Amino acid sequence: MKCRPDSAMHFTDRVLQWFDAHGRRDLPWQQQVTPYRVWVSEIMLQQTRVQTVIPYYLRFMQSFPTLQALAGASLDQVLHHWSGLGYYARARNLHRAAQQVRDDLAGAFPADIETLQQLPGIGRSTAGAILSLACGQRHAILDGNVKRVLTRYHAVEGWPGKTAVLKQLWSLAETLTPAERVAAYNQAMMDLGATLCTRSKPDCAVCPLQSECEAHRQQRQQDFPAPRPRRALPVREVRMLLLVNPEREIYLQQRPASGIWGGLWGFPEFESRDALDGWCDRHAGNGNSEVKVWPVVRHTFSHFHLDITPCYLQLQNPVHSVMEDGNGLWYNTRHPETLGFAAPVKRLLAQLQQLN
Repeated sequence: MKCRPDSAMHFTDRVLQWFDAHGRRDLPWQQQVTPYRVWVSEIMLQQTRVQTVIPYYLRFMQSFPTLQALAGASLDQVLHHWSGLGYYARARNLHRAAQQVRDDLAGAFPADIETLQQLPGIGRSTAGAILSLACGQRHAILDGNVKRVLTRYHAVEGWPGKTAVLKQLWSLAETLTPAERVAAYNQAMMDLGATLCTRSKPDCAVCPLQSECEAHRQQRQQDFPAPRPRRALPVREVRMLLLVNPEREIYLQQRPASGIWGGLWGFPEFESRDALDGWCDRHAGNGNSEVKVWPVVRHTFSHFHLDITPCYLQLQNPVHSVMEDGNGLWYNTRHPETLGFAAPVKRLLAQLQQLN
């Protein structure tokens, strides 16, 4: 499927006219625009809504106002500012990319799309967004909002995750992206998808593209984009040990750098109750109270459910051998350190703090 030059120009003109009248211009990353500020916002906005991102972005930029500040920070500091935002690989990649720019590129943020895409966590669409929004370069983008607008407007069948469908969408995006006002156009496309052409209940009545939109003409808006083929999510189970010492401090361990919640801090985890009890026998000593099992907490990832069984143990005697097992520390909720936590760990810490 291809657009004729005249129809592409018509599409672009309508999008830009709508943006001039209704586009968003007051978002934090649209002020004092730099490639760094836009980059951080684009990474945070991946799979996350604007209203959720704004407070995280403001706190992040206050602590790390420049690329050099981010590169010089510890991973714990970065993950602490990301706690609760999810998809923590984004934060790890952001930190690693900042260090690569500092160390390998003399601190100069890449101004060409090929070099930019070589940095961790920056794909084709993100690179295009950074260079178009911050530098005015002509690059197409294809985030979730833009995919939704294009698939509906052209009635593109098939799940966008399929290679053939994605290739078709990129071709459309490249053709429709104008040579001038590219920053306004790309922002307009994202705004259209976020505010009018929404996943459910799109506001077609006020959409500037309504008259030529194939999905609207066929009254099939909910058919586009086609969803990912459904499959039942597997369920994994884990037991988390909520270990509290006589000083009311909570024992935490840092997770490996890669994998789920990589680099974040959490409770010791065990696959079975026997494994948990054995660890307590070895490290927590005798004379302590019984382990109390709390209700199961379910946390859902994109590819599986995680059922967490919190197991609370209040130590009666000072214990030193716990610290010999892995990379751990005693965490004081009254004087908290700057650490990164996954959402369910953060919630359990809040429950523990109420007990304390």
